[in-house]
Amino acid sequence: MRRQVSGRVTRVHVFDVVNAAVLIVFAVITLYPFIYVLAGSFNDGQDYGAGGVWLYPREWTAANYRVIIADGRFWNSLKITVLSTVIGTVLSLLFTSAVAYAMSRKELPFRNFFQWFNLITMFFGGGVIAYFMIIVLIGLYDTFLVYIIPGLYSVYNMIVISNFFQSVPNDLHEVAVIDGAGELRIWWRIYMPVSAPVLATVGLWIATARWNNYFSSMAYTRSSDLMTLQYYLVQLIKEAQMSTGGLDSAITDRISSKTVSFAGIVVAVIPILCVYPFLQKHFAGGIMMGSLKN
Repeated sequence: MRRQVSGRVTRVHVFDVVNAAVLIVFAVITLYPFIYVLAGSFNDGQDYGAGGVWLYPREWTAANYRVIIADGRFWNSLKITVLSTVIGTVLSLLFTSAVAYAMSRKELPFRNFFQWFNLITMFFGGGVIAYFMIIVLIGLYDTFLVYIIPGLYSVYNMIVISNFFQSVPNDLHEVAVIDGAGELRIWWRIYMPVSAPVLATVGLWIATARWNNYFSSMAYTRSSDLMTLQYYLVQLIKEAQMSTGGLDSAITDRISSKTVSFAGIVVAVIPILCVYPFLQKHFAGGIMMGSLKN
């Protein structure tokens, strides 16, 4: 197959055509669920029940979003999720990167022991029951800290950041030591600023996991005031319940539990979609540099 580009004839390989077709199919498969949910969220609830809403709303309405906005549980769960995501991500990056810096230094005493100890925890654990008992014993059950402390450290993220730290020229460390800087200062003033790509990549992993977390709310809390946004959506979808107090009949007649849950899903996805473009440029460099070891 040939095509003419700027006066030149170039050969188009069959592989290129097949590859483009496969990528288009995967793009459609990836985007369609979001399009389907978006269409349902803007569609009249009663009309949606008749079926046939696949790509765009048949009867447009914003009533589903009005129900979500009027639900006090939504705003409280959104607050809990935002706080746990922001605080948890920042503290997790600081704690994990501090350990990663220590593990990246070959002069660390018992370094091999700590490496093997960390690797063992990646493959072996006590299970959900033992974990739940620990959460209760240390007083984290039904507290906001249950969203923060247990996720402060990740062995996998530590390995990625540690490998990136090892790629930093050791001359910077030696010069800082000659100038009288301590290890804590070297980590904070030298290694952290030059590690923006890997920190942005790992930070987005952590933030996405925390934003989508519903299991901690389901298993380790009993107060509705500590409900996360994702668990609120789970309850909304599973129980088909929604708060319609204070809304006039003109709105309640145009909604259904399904379309309201779609609106909640769209609202929950928006923050991640807003943050991702600013961190996307760090993905390739952060993952490649963090996965290679000198």
